Amino acid sequence: MTAASLALAVPAGVAPAMADANFPSPTGETTISSILTPADVEKELKKLEQTSRFAVDVFTLAEAGTSVNTSEQGRDLYVATVGTGPEDVWLQGRIHGNEPYGTDSLLTLLKDLGTNGSSDYDLLREKYTFHIIPMYNPDGAEANIRHTLLWDDVTGSPEPGGNGREQRVDLNRDWTANGFAAKESLAFYEYWTMVDPAFGVDIHHQGLKKEWGTGDDVTLSLGISLAPGGPTLPGLEGGAYDVLTRQMLVHVYDQLSKYGSINMDRYQVGNGMEIDIKGGVVSAMMLGLDYQGLNPEGHTNPVVFFETSGNTSDGSLGQKARGKSVRQNVLALKELLLGMATGEVQHEDPERWEEIPHQPVTGYQTDYAGNIPVQ
Repeated sequence: MTAASLALAVPAGVAPAMADANFPSPTGETTISSILTPADVEKELKKLEQTSRFAVDVFTLAEAGTSVNTSEQGRDLYVATVGTGPEDVWLQGRIHGNEPYGTDSLLTLLKDLGTNGSSDYDLLREKYTFHIIPMYNPDGAEANIRHTLLWDDVTGSPEPGGNGREQRVDLNRDWTANGFAAKESLAFYEYWTMVDPAFGVDIHHQGLKKEWGTGDDVTLSLGISLAPGGPTLPGLEGGAYDVLTRQMLVHVYDQLSKYGSINMDRYQVGNGMEIDIKGGVVSAMMLGLDYQGLNPEGHTNPVVFFETSGNTSDGSLGQKARGKSVRQNVLALKELLLGMATGEVQHEDPERWEEIPHQPVTGYQTDYAGNIPVQ
């Protein structure tokens, strides 16, 4: 995803974190060769499966039994599971191919879940079964582009559209009643209907960003794709998701505010606009999309997303910030998961969502009715 700038206050008793001046570096050159490829991910997953103390199961969607199970260009789509708990958790990264650190972050978390014997990780493994998708879009990752290309298997080249040009599909806008243009979308959607997760997290990147009102560098934005209090979310599950998603991110904000290199705000799209998109993957999960009769029971689950600042498209990733970028995602994931497992999240005050820095809300940017002003 991409974003502009924003902000407000910090929770009582929590000092605001000041980000390092060059996190990520606006002048840092992005060395694409250092970014994980689909082959790298496959190798690392198989290594973790073999070396982890606690059972890590790595498999392709073909092995999982989905009817469509490869990318547009025929690459395998990988999932790793760990944990034996009764509740399933969905964690995905790199649905946009040029947003790489979701992959690194989820592989790091998978390693921790597979090897760490502490009481925290014991609790997570006992409470949950994790379904980890470190690279949702392997074709886009290989090409270092946001989208995937519709592919002609016969010619082995991009499938031309009506204008004769290649057709690019944003996989994060493809879970709709009239969508599923790309194979990856239907493959992971069918797997989602097989899993029926209790909740999920989606990891993205955004461009460089300044906190509204202060001008401080933002390193991580916290987002909900159906705006809290907006046109859609309050009407889902009797308003339960409108409460829980805010509690989830309030908890993350409080826990990560303790770290000096992390400065957070709320995800917005500029000029005080919140997103309220129904075609996004995580939105479709919350809406309980039933495509081709694959979700007849109407399963739904709450999902939030993280946006790490810096991306490969504008050269702002900054390799020196790689470790910090990955670390903040892993910390956010761990704190959220532990908070959910212990019940701390469910006791947070959802109204404190307003304390996370943001620009005063003026309206909602939608993919179904244009921009809707706040009433």
